[in-house]
Amino acid sequence: MSTRRAFLSSGAALGALAFANSPARGSSVSSPYPLNELEARIAKKDFSGLTKDMLPTPCLLVDLDMFEANIKHMADTTKGNGISVRPHVKVHKSVDVAKHQVQAGAIGLTCATIAEAELFSGSGITGVLWTKQPVSKNNILRAVALSKKDPTFMFVADDAQVVDWVQEAAEAQKAKLRVAVSVDAGMARQGIAGGQPAVDLAKKISSSRNLQFEGIMAYSGDAAHTKGFEARKKKSSEVLAGARESKELALKAGLPVNIVSGGSTGTYNIDHETGLTELEAGTYVFMDTEYFIVGGKDGDMKRYNDWKPAMTVLTTVDSQHHPNIITTDYGNKVLAKKTDEVKDMPWIEVGVQGAEYGALRWKDGDRAPKLGERLEIYCTNLDQSTNAFDRYYVLRGDHVVDVWPIMGRSGAAQR
Repeated sequence: MSTRRAFLSSGAALGALAFANSPARGSSVSSPYPLNELEARIAKKDFSGLTKDMLPTPCLLVDLDMFEANIKHMADTTKGNGISVRPHVKVHKSVDVAKHQVQAGAIGLTCATIAEAELFSGSGITGVLWTKQPVSKNNILRAVALSKKDPTFMFVADDAQVVDWVQEAAEAQKAKLRVAVSVDAGMARQGIAGGQPAVDLAKKISSSRNLQFEGIMAYSGDAAHTKGFEARKKKSSEVLAGARESKELALKAGLPVNIVSGGSTGTYNIDHETGLTELEAGTYVFMDTEYFIVGGKDGDMKRYNDWKPAMTVLTTVDSQHHPNIITTDYGNKVLAKKTDEVKDMPWIEVGVQGAEYGALRWKDGDRAPKLGERLEIYCTNLDQSTNAFDRYYVLRGDHVVDVWPIMGRSGAAQR
């Protein structure tokens, strides 16, 4: 870890704030350049000499080696188990991340909002599944428009009224819409009851002139976070019983069932046995502390060792005037939580002091972080943390090798 003194002494004068001679792997820097050129360098994809200790804080870091290992492990495991992966993008909201997933064999992407679906479809990625039904006029019309633009796009419905609405809009626009039935899998937030109610809705979709029934979606998030592998396996099988019954009855009724979609990072090596044909896993690319504690097949309940913690929040110690507590710039605005963890410093507890102020506490005074020190934090929930930032700084070791934009706050009518 670099201190503020080390950082300042390694660069040019404070007024110039120039990069030091810290060449990226395999390259050299012939002359320093000022930090006020950082944005221009990023736009040109010129990261020569840019190291982690020069980045603004708080910011998101991605360890590229760990990230690539996670992508490969998911691809290898699902291929070996004969199940597809359609990763959920809400955890990263990044086209660059999504392209890595697709290059590794993902059959498409899963999205939480119509704006996400528009973004990723617009980037050239096919097979986008929107996991919520369009209810408002805005969402219905946008779903129809995207379906006309991208015939591989599909969404879900769990209510006959919604089916009538989207059919009316599709007929008016002369569009063909691909629709899956959302079946409840124990979450009590979305999804029609499995079995005959789900099949009746599937029949309604199939008989609608402008709609095409695609299959079933049953997301079992509670099962994914059940602690202990065997308990998680049992839970997932139980909550997906309705989806299995729905598929069986739909096939008996002569309806094609192209997909049975669901699952998550916690059940990635389970749900090929519980009736799913594809996984909506997302957290596996980076990992967060909510998943650290669920335990893997190896029985370790302190870490879910199947995946590497590839993403951290970089923060700086800003003040140190009170006993056993320091202030950082990782506060409420970037969603610091008490369940976050400091990388390589398990004796430190994370807390918050305000909008831009974080707090770190410890009991051993000799192990206290120092003023200006940079620390990395494992965040609690990826969905929330990535929603608070605009970019990922991608590193190999301490060297920045890329910057990946996160879906922005401007332009999209709905995030």
